[in-house]
Amino acid sequence: MIRLLIADDQALVRGALAALLQLEDDLEVVAEVARGDEVVDAARESKPDVALLDVEMPGIDGLAAARLLRDAVPTCRVLMVTTFGRPGYLKQAMAAGASGFVVKDTPARQLADAVRRVHSGLRVVDPTLAAESLTQGDSPLTDREADVLQAARSGGTVAAIAATLFLSEGTVRNHLSSAIGKTGARTRAEAVRVAVDNGWLLPH
Repeated sequence: MIRLLIADDQALVRGALAALLQLEDDLEVVAEVARGDEVVDAARESKPDVALLDVEMPGIDGLAAARLLRDAVPTCRVLMVTTFGRPGYLKQAMAAGASGFVVKDTPARQLADAVRRVHSGLRVVDPTLAAESLTQGDSPLTDREADVLQAARSGGTVAAIAATLFLSEGTVRNHLSSAIGKTGARTRAEAVRVAVDNGWLLPH
């Protein structure tokens, strides 16, 4: 039996995934959690072989959870199962140590097969996402530009962003200007939208 942990903040989705996977003779769901910061503790307790993680969860996101899980329970492989089929997330997931990345509308039989393949040590990536990822370069934003854009998402003033990130207002303006230029946007709100759509910033 392949033991599974499912992490998704939407109870309906989590329940549906568990129900579908439990229909398979060789798959057993041993833990379900609704928050990213519950993943490691649940994995330590239930000792799953494969963890299916959503990208967007409260507490910490699935990508951060995957990194922590890799260190805390190295025998557990990670399959990201997400609504956000964006090339940038694929790269971040692989960098976080995930073995696979599929979207939630993957047919049940394919999802079960993806779990088995990840468990056997193979990598599994949604083919459309893989093709898009190859044609799209890495994020053009520096870490600091990404931090400033992330902080700008709530629509706060430059002064508020500067206070949050412990930067001067001039530095924040420079980073925002640079990020707007790199994303081809006209406003910072548009720059945020472009960055999110490309997976350069995580969803809220």
